[in-house]
Amino acid sequence: MCKSSRASVSAVVVDGKMIGRNVLDNVEKRARKLLENGVEAHLAVVIVGEDPASHVYVRNKERACEKCGILSTRIGMPGDSSQEEILGIVEDLNADKKIHGILVQSPAPAGVDELAIASSILPSKDVDGFHPANLGKLVQGDNSGLLPCTPTGVMHILESSQFELEGKRALVIGRSRIVGMPMALMLAQKGADATVTIAHSKTADMEEICMEADIIISAIGRPHIIGPDSVKPGSFVVDVGISRMDDGSLAGDVHPSVEEIAGWITPVPGGVGPMTIAMLMRNTIRAAESLNN
Repeated sequence: MCKSSRASVSAVVVDGKMIGRNVLDNVEKRARKLLENGVEAHLAVVIVGEDPASHVYVRNKERACEKCGILSTRIGMPGDSSQEEILGIVEDLNADKKIHGILVQSPAPAGVDELAIASSILPSKDVDGFHPANLGKLVQGDNSGLLPCTPTGVMHILESSQFELEGKRALVIGRSRIVGMPMALMLAQKGADATVTIAHSKTADMEEICMEADIIISAIGRPHIIGPDSVKPGSFVVDVGISRMDDGSLAGDVHPSVEEIAGWITPVPGGVGPMTIAMLMRNTIRAAESLNN
């Protein structure tokens, strides 16, 4: 992408697992307190079909629930389930007062509208943070709703690294409703106060934009699209993308050699992924606390 010559530096490799463990420890304490009051926090995960990656993600979430003392229920559905059938399951979970958080694992089967599914979950149980009511609060600068897990995890990484956001130029690569757009909103809102640019496949002059960025957050799932000649020395590079290579290994959007240029970098795996699950657990305990106040 961008071409430049600069002296190498050694980036701080941010340990998302360690930061995530601190979040999970706090969730565990809150779950114990709820249990002392007779309430067991409960997450229901709906998974449709037999996609191997989706089942791995669900198992990781179940393990995190077990660590935190959160009850986890998996509802498996056939791959040919209709949208109406999935909506029916969600309706039942909405009505169940013992269920505090509901998650429908992506990707949805062909012909199923993921936005319709997300919109059918009660905002108070929407632990993914994708319901229009929760996203709408974020647009208004109101963080009182359940927030999308990955962008919240990225913000927690930046805060834990004591990186000063105010006045910094942030580049978010990707504009999805799940990561890119809410990420940009969080970076720009009062309290963070970064100056944010959103880049995507139609963006012109990417070279100039990326070289001006103090923070690069890449979330497009294209292996190693960000190389060492694409970043400003000393910048904070957050790799949200993850892809499986032909040899079975995992790769992020950012090439490992960027570590020689950046000031901070998140690895793949072990960076943003653990934080996403940690934020899911935090959303679940928040939902359980709110529904029992």
